[in-house]
Amino acid sequence: MQMKHELVLATRNKGKVAEVERLLKVHAPNVLLRSVAEFDLADVEETGDTFEANAILKALTIAKETGLPALADDSGISIDALGGAPGVYSARWAGKHGDDLANIEKVIRELVDVPDSKRGAAFVCVIALALPNGKTFTVRGELRGMVRHAPSGSEGFGYDPIFQPDGYQITTAEMSPEEKDSISHRGIALRKIAPEIQPFLSGDK
Repeated sequence: MQMKHELVLATRNKGKVAEVERLLKVHAPNVLLRSVAEFDLADVEETGDTFEANAILKALTIAKETGLPALADDSGISIDALGGAPGVYSARWAGKHGDDLANIEKVIRELVDVPDSKRGAAFVCVIALALPNGKTFTVRGELRGMVRHAPSGSEGFGYDPIFQPDGYQITTAEMSPEEKDSISHRGIALRKIAPEIQPFLSGDK
């Protein structure tokens, strides 16, 4: 029987924890996922100006503070008509961190006169693995789509209610968790990194 590797997930967001658990159960069943909420740690300030920088910063900090390998992601929405914003500021776009409704309302206001042909956007996710010794590994996943004029759907979190993926007539908030996992930016990144986790933790990568 293979030994289980403990891996700390650097988020307290229950939606993200559930999403990662579902995907790792399939792709890395020998990994025991632990939430950073189990540890008495301060939140890591996201001071990087790219998704990659923030993911590495979070993963490295948690790995060093817990003494365990850590996995962190930085993700958000990049809207073409806003020059790639809100980008790394997605979670606090309206001012308060994690206020999904206010963030969505701000995007709708800023795109109010933008036609459908110019409402392209991408959900972006960078996932970083880190060891306490400073070793890191990253992958990137993207899902292209468009921003709707009004929210629709009650599944998911964040900007899901206004994001319609290319090739679909529904938002990611109208999809089942399994359907969303199969196409999401985080799902893409996790499927990229899942086969690398065991070799990375074992020192083979």
